Amino acid sequence: QVQLVESGGGLVQAGGSLRLSCAASGRTFSINTMGWFRQSPGKEREFVSAITRSGGTYYADSVKGRFTISRDNAKNTLYLQMNSLKPEDTAVYYCAATTIYLTSSFADQRMYPYWGQGTQVTVSS
Repeated sequence: QVQLVESGGGLVQAGGSLRLSCAASGRTFSINTMGWFRQSPGKEREFVSAITRSGGTYYADSVKGRFTISRDNAKNTLYLQMNSLKPEDTAVYYCAATTIYLTSSFADQRMYPYWGQGTQVTVSS
């Protein structure tokens, strides 16, 4: 089993920055792809970004150029640096992980068996 705990959410003004972290524990040696998803009130959870163990990165078009995903495999920690935040980025952000090396299905939530509890990000206008 793998446990994921997110941190770093909060309230920020539009144009500001936040960095989210996701600490993994348990059978971390088995993790390959990790990702960030988000869910706004009244909307379905959506893909934000993903990164493979070897460093391949993927982004949703809505965050490309503003968000940067990274991971420290030695610390078993995933990060999401969010810059130029917009009110529409307001959501609960979830960390997810899978043992699979994803290259084409990284945005499919069904591919991730492990999820964190989420951290709230609120961007005020």
